[in-house]
Amino acid sequence: MNFKEQNDNARAFFAQDFTPINELILAIRKSLADGSSLECDFDAVEKIVRYNPNLTFIYVSLFEENIPMIRFGSKRGTLCETLNRIILMLRKNKNFGAFHIDDSKKCRILFEYVISRRELPYNKIQSSKFNSLRFEIGIDGLELYDGDRSYYFMPTDAISESHMGYRSALNSLLRKTPIGKLTNKISERIKLLSEQKDWKFYLFNTRAFVSYNDECIPLYRGNVMYKAFDFDILINQFIRSADWALKNMQEDGRFLYYYDCCTDSTKDHEHPTRPENDRYYNDLRHCGGAITLIRAYSHTGDRKYIDAARRALDFTVTTAREHMVEGKVAYHAYYNQKSKLGGSGMALVAMMQYRIATGEKIYDEYIKGFARHILSRMTPEGEFMGYYIHPSYNDGKPLLNMSDKERMETFSFYYPGEALLGLGLFANHFKDDEELKNLVVEKTKVAMDWIVDERPKRYSHLFTALPSDAWLMQAIEEWADYPDFVKQNHLNFVYNDAKEMMKRMYKHDDSPYIDYEGGMYYEYGDHYYPDGARCEGLMASYYLANKMGEKELAQEILEACKKAAMCQFHLFNCEKSNYSHKRPSKTVDSIRFKATRQWVRVDSIQHVACFFIRLYWTSHDMNTLPVLA
Repeated sequence: MNFKEQNDNARAFFAQDFTPINELILAIRKSLADGSSLECDFDAVEKIVRYNPNLTFIYVSLFEENIPMIRFGSKRGTLCETLNRIILMLRKNKNFGAFHIDDSKKCRILFEYVISRRELPYNKIQSSKFNSLRFEIGIDGLELYDGDRSYYFMPTDAISESHMGYRSALNSLLRKTPIGKLTNKISERIKLLSEQKDWKFYLFNTRAFVSYNDECIPLYRGNVMYKAFDFDILINQFIRSADWALKNMQEDGRFLYYYDCCTDSTKDHEHPTRPENDRYYNDLRHCGGAITLIRAYSHTGDRKYIDAARRALDFTVTTAREHMVEGKVAYHAYYNQKSKLGGSGMALVAMMQYRIATGEKIYDEYIKGFARHILSRMTPEGEFMGYYIHPSYNDGKPLLNMSDKERMETFSFYYPGEALLGLGLFANHFKDDEELKNLVVEKTKVAMDWIVDERPKRYSHLFTALPSDAWLMQAIEEWADYPDFVKQNHLNFVYNDAKEMMKRMYKHDDSPYIDYEGGMYYEYGDHYYPDGARCEGLMASYYLANKMGEKELAQEILEACKKAAMCQFHLFNCEKSNYSHKRPSKTVDSIRFKATRQWVRVDSIQHVACFFIRLYWTSHDMNTLPVLA
């Protein structure tokens, strides 16, 4: 079966009328609540489920806020016998009484059943090629039979347990077996598994449905399905995610930096040892959160967003440190014992966005100070130095005279683009210091040529097959508004990166998974990247092509952006999709990193949200768009 046929079959399944499944889940709820035997139209359910007593293992799971999930699985002679057995065993569970079974708004019921199963050696499974040996997270389940009983990792466990790949799924499975009691190390568990010569290992696929109030929602990869791109969905997710960011701000203007939806924890996976009262925070991503709120204000005119953005920028002011550049005051962002070029660049971007959106000049001295600092971090040939202060260099003192070795060791791929975007906004919109503006333009011309022409030669090892410098793409788009600034090689950088992104984007029928379309990859066969950050760059390339009169290219990019946005719709934690979260009331309206990984961070919201709003604005008359970059 080719991918097109496979995907057509999958889409046809989801196009069905699932009323019989909905009535089945309602009947399961009633039987769970009162202990009665299950009564429903089994003939109608059978037409969808196609129950096979040799294959169709069924799990029913119960989810409710702040209550650990319980579930039971079975496979009996008939569908009715199987479900009655499951209901009986769930009612016997010691935690069953904690659930409000008769309240469909509180207790969610997940119904999942096996539709195919094949035996494979566990050590032959891979996740990088589309073939019969592939394990696809959220689509494939794992079964291990030890000669006595079977143990399962269900496809929906990828969502409820926040897994991203085969190794973590296998470890989750092994924890349930006798091997799991012998050691906590996954490498040791796998070694012990290799010694069990008589054990059998299977990959299987399922269909799943979850209750939502009195409806049932068909799931794909454990998530709700979006069938088509829609501007109404786009703007709804933008507004609600901005509201989530605002709602979870702290008193001092910081955002909720990181949240694990599965564990209700703020422990960052990159900084797991930080204590609860001193979680890691990042000043660059903080500014991204402020920009999201400014975008929301520009679209809605609602003061709550700009007032919150001002609180966020007031926090950024507390990170600003003063120094002198050629006899004038400059400011650099100093946080976590570091002064990063990107920190000052993002502070300049956010403050300029605020100034453009409101007309207020309250941050003008900082804006000029950050601009002066950024210019001071350029070499004569135009290379930006990544750090002004780094605790590992010069005893944590300012890096005024960096060696070539130090400069290359501390070079950042992304910081120059952030700095150049800030400078572009300054040049186009700051009219109150002509001398500084002229200096910005003069020096940026040198910096832009260096980063487009020389960086690929000097730092070739930092470039990846899938282009990633979305900040520079946005910077060049912004500078295209400045008279006689942008050169053809600058345009080519943006267009070529956009074309490569579109080339490395899954299309309608070139993968076996229907939610891959619009996701990106480094190498064909990779698990897809629903990448909001890169899409901000792709969106910038659309606006740039439109400005330059490249209408055909602009339209091609716009269509790709719509596909990418539909792919990213699935990252949004709506009321229907966050059934497995420990605190669904807290996670609703947030945006996750990945398809199955349940981590939320301020930049996972910022990148997707800012991509979404700029894409939404393309559906309006260009002359009525906000003036933001």
